[in-house]
Amino acid sequence: MHMIILSIGMPRAGSGWFYNLSNDLVVANGGQNARHIRQRYHLQSILTEVNCNIGALTLPRLIAVLIPSFMGNTYVIKAHSKPTPIALSFIQRGWILPTHIFRDPRDAMLSAMENGQKAIERGSPNAFSPFATFDNALKFMSGYVHTTLSWLECKFALQTHYEDLLLNFDDESNHLIDFLSIKKNNPEILKVIEKYRPEKVQTEQRGLHFSHGRIGRFRQKMDKEQQEVLVNTLGPYLERMGYAV
Repeated sequence: MHMIILSIGMPRAGSGWFYNLSNDLVVANGGQNARHIRQRYHLQSILTEVNCNIGALTLPRLIAVLIPSFMGNTYVIKAHSKPTPIALSFIQRGWILPTHIFRDPRDAMLSAMENGQKAIERGSPNAFSPFATFDNALKFMSGYVHTTLSWLECKFALQTHYEDLLLNFDDESNHLIDFLSIKKNNPEILKVIEKYRPEKVQTEQRGLHFSHGRIGRFRQKMDKEQQEVLVNTLGPYLERMGYAV
């Protein structure tokens, strides 16, 4: 059966890394590269940026990306957005298979701040530049915490902690392979796994968005007052996401 693989991720949580791992695994298994699908079916206005991000999961956008799937193509697209009723309906029908990667939002927030700050210092502001301050970054990440909680309620989605992918890459990549019903004895699959090992992923690889990647760095980089604000703001949600307050 042909379908869309929807790779959902919290920003600054290895979502580009996980998307590209998923895309290359699907291609190695006989599926299509989403970037080729985007070109062939003229979906540039729907699947944007280097990693084919669909944006909001609205009916028109979902129909547009499902057409190539109904014509016999399995491929992977990316999103940071909340599940919508129509998206969940398509997921239940088996037309869309969702994977979801997330991270301790305090580390993700720090990564967004630093990325924005560096872009400003270079004189070339980017999408994260508005979140270069603590307050703005917290507002930004708080919204994605609720997005993460919404996806955690989706029983059809593969749930992956960024920290587990970083520390136990073999186990987590095997979970992904099993979830996608990919044959493990294909040597091309092994090549993909080796390519995306954490120790081989470089920041300059386009689309991976992989920076420091270290766990718990917010404890060293944020002062006591900031960490207290994080506890008060995010504390009620951290345990539900599997993180210690």
